[in-house]
Amino acid sequence: MIVGRDVIEPVNSAETPERTPTVALSRGGESSVLTDSAFMRAAMAEAIAAERDGEVPVGAVIVREGEIVARGNNRVLRDSDPTAHAEVIAMRAAGKVFGNYRLEDCTLYTTLEPCAMCAGAILHARITRLVYSANDPKAGACGSVLSVMNHPQLNHKVQVDSGLIAEECGAILTDFFRKRRQAAR
Repeated sequence: MIVGRDVIEPVNSAETPERTPTVALSRGGESSVLTDSAFMRAAMAEAIAAERDGEVPVGAVIVREGEIVARGNNRVLRDSDPTAHAEVIAMRAAGKVFGNYRLEDCTLYTTLEPCAMCAGAILHARITRLVYSANDPKAGACGSVLSVMNHPQLNHKVQVDSGLIAEECGAILTDFFRKRRQAAR
């Protein structure tokens, strides 16, 4: 799915194959399989929380060893902070959990393609894997507008997967902007 000018366009379904389980955990004798989709749905819940608080609905979670270690949602308006994007909020929280800004062996799940600022922070944090849902042709820095992520001159590479539950995450954004336009009339 592509989000641009508040319009959603589907991505070729061949680009969004079904995801396999990322990890199997055992708790108290019970086995549960957590998938990329489950983690992305947790990020989607963060996006919905952001919308409830009047923010653009973008959410993120950071996962290490099959566990969500940090969550974030857009807080730009609430914090009067242009850097308070969901990805940055989640990375700040994860950094506090680990006592280190380096988030090696972590996967960041986010509902919208990261912007240039967030892509730079992801690289600086040494995130191992990025999974994002909807492409952002207005500000995306993972190939939609810019190619900050995995630029050949940078020394850190991130595995990037995109398009996971893109229609659902894109619909949340589309609905948000549609309501905002209607309220402005």
